[in-house]
Amino acid sequence: MERIWLSLGSNIDRERNIRAALHDLQAEFGRLLISRIYESEAVGFAGDAFYNLVVGVDTDRPVEELIRLFRAIESAHGRTREGGGFAARTLDIDLLTYGDQIIDMAGVHLPRDEITRYAFVLLPLSELAGESRHPELDETYGELWRRFDRASQRLWPVPFETGLEL
Repeated sequence: MERIWLSLGSNIDRERNIRAALHDLQAEFGRLLISRIYESEAVGFAGDAFYNLVVGVDTDRPVEELIRLFRAIESAHGRTREGGGFAARTLDIDLLTYGDQIIDMAGVHLPRDEITRYAFVLLPLSELAGESRHPELDETYGELWRRFDRASQRLWPVPFETGLEL
């Protein structure tokens, strides 16, 4: 079994789509580790603010299967891929890490570089896995967050009930 970390985000019907994604992930994996939910301004385009969080699960499924599953969940909740990477979206589920493995295959690089680029990924990841080490940088997520330029990206926690029985 590997602990994987996922980044979830939505800026269209945010509460409903985040709750639905968490429900679907719990149905697939059982126990979820869920960070606080943060609101952040859109990065890379002008758009509505996002809700973002990080989720951890344990799995033995291969990376390719996981990526297909996450895309299917996104699609089931209205995600389209027009507009490129920087666009409004109902739901975004990104596989951030797969255990402590470094993986390069068919357009997938793990750990994802978004971990160190975006506050809305690194802060919730550091809350859940602050003592875990980034597989390539060999620094903890907590250390990476302490050095992050927080003025570059604003985000704030929001009250949010997941609706899940944890």
